[in-house]
Amino acid sequence: MQAERQERAHAQQMRQAVGLLRDSAGPDLHHLWWAVLWLACAAGLEVVAPLLGKRLIDDYLLPRVANWPAMALLLGGVFVTGAIATWLRYLQLVRLSGLAMRSVQRLRERVYGHVLRLPMAFFDRAITGQLVSRVTNDTEAVKQLYVQVLFVILDSTIVLTGMILAMAWLDWRLMSIVVATMPFVLLIVLLYQRLSAPAVTKARQLRSDINAQMAESIGGMSVLQANNAQRRFGERFARTNDDHYTQRVAEIRANAWLLRPALDMLNVVLLASVIWLFGLRAGGAALGAAEVGVLYAFISYIARVIEPLIQITMQFSQLQQSVVATARVAGLLDEPGAPEHGKCGDGAANEAGDANAPAIDIRHLDFAYVDDNKVLHDVTLQIPQGAFYGIVGHTGSGKSTLLSLLLRYYPARPGSILMSGVPLDEIDHDTFRSRVGLVPQDPFLLAASARENIDMGRNLPFERIERAARAAHAHDFILALENGYDTVLGEGGSRLSSGQKQLIAIARALAGEPRILMLDEATSRIDSATEQIVQEALDELRGQVTIIAIAHRLSTIRDADRIVVLNHGRIEESGSHDALMRIEGGLYQRLYLLQQLAA
Repeated sequence: MQAERQERAHAQQMRQAVGLLRDSAGPDLHHLWWAVLWLACAAGLEVVAPLLGKRLIDDYLLPRVANWPAMALLLGGVFVTGAIATWLRYLQLVRLSGLAMRSVQRLRERVYGHVLRLPMAFFDRAITGQLVSRVTNDTEAVKQLYVQVLFVILDSTIVLTGMILAMAWLDWRLMSIVVATMPFVLLIVLLYQRLSAPAVTKARQLRSDINAQMAESIGGMSVLQANNAQRRFGERFARTNDDHYTQRVAEIRANAWLLRPALDMLNVVLLASVIWLFGLRAGGAALGAAEVGVLYAFISYIARVIEPLIQITMQFSQLQQSVVATARVAGLLDEPGAPEHGKCGDGAANEAGDANAPAIDIRHLDFAYVDDNKVLHDVTLQIPQGAFYGIVGHTGSGKSTLLSLLLRYYPARPGSILMSGVPLDEIDHDTFRSRVGLVPQDPFLLAASARENIDMGRNLPFERIERAARAAHAHDFILALENGYDTVLGEGGSRLSSGQKQLIAIARALAGEPRILMLDEATSRIDSATEQIVQEALDELRGQVTIIAIAHRLSTIRDADRIVVLNHGRIEESGSHDALMRIEGGLYQRLYLLQQLAA
């Protein structure tokens, strides 16, 4: 039963690998056919050499005919055919290498582009290091499949076919001995696949785990060292590395027993069989000239037949790894993209919307990450155009979930959320992202200049970037940097304070000139002075854009037009700061007073 499951899994992997390779190599498939044609020519030239040798033995050496010009011509023919065959193989290896590089380039871009379109729910369970491994290591294995496996298998198969045809022309009975060995080669390959496939698959997975642990440890190095966890993490990494070593050793053992040694033994058996059969045919007498020539040609062909068989079989190790890697890439590509990326609605209608409709209209919204475990319950809320709304609540009340739904990170029921009168899921992706700006709790900064961090690849004019920086009150500190807007900020903005990073994030959101600006606890990690700057920036934006602020610090949204208080996924209270403070024993009043006491 276990063996059947493994065979079905391997067959599925092979189908995925073949489909993916066909798609990625599609524009260059004509190179593959040309390679097959020229490799066939090279194989034909290689077949000619033993025939020329046979002619030399039969016509000149054994009869002792010293026709030097003819003998030189035959020897020159052997040299020239070998040289041309080698040159043709070199050209086809270069051709297939180019095909491989272009295919991997397309595949890598396709995988990366697909990852960018995956829904946020996928990244909730994905491990960064494993994703990086699939985009880099696994796609690189596809290149090895083209350059090594495909070239060697094509070349060896064509040579093998040519040699067998030549042997059949010389003596079909001797050729049948060679052909009779083919099932043994197939048996060796199948046995190797059965023994090595689990080890190869497991080793590939463990390599991803190693990458994931490395990325995780480096990303959290400060926390790791602060908790004196170096030894524990080192031991965990050592266990994973040891498991990887064990699986690789199991694969190498299968290689050592079943590939080259087994086929070398087959070569010896085949040579002995052919020579023994010639001995039987001679019946103890001396071999005739024609028979000596045939024997020479057959021994030459056998050497050339066994080597392709050895090369084909040796490639099954790399083939196994490449198929597993390609199947992993195909599995990632099979992950469904976020529905929003498939939206191609009427852009003009979506852009216009209804100017009199609320900026955001939430109607009886329920949501659950897991079935039967609702996070939001019958949430109904209207946010007018140009209003400033704050959303507060204790940890786990559903604030961030509601924001994620507003940002389309997770799908809501059709009609549950409308933007300017248009259901959220009917707005095409580009229109939606141009309307909405986000300032996250943890600002993500590139290891690039301040200008590039605000622009984010949108090719915005500098005047627009500067205007956004001024609106976010980031212009002055950016100018104070040594190269102004062209100053490289370091990885993750390491050269800036937390408050400065947040102001850059606000400038980035404003540079897109959104209609709706969403802030996800944007002031939770900055000092009071920077919070005051953020509040000033928000006050200046009032009436120009609709502001929705998820806030832990209630001082940030104290002046909001309306504050919505969530409690266990339900709207508990709603009103201005003053109105909510008048509710005796109200949730907002308690939260605000607790923060005042803590301050």
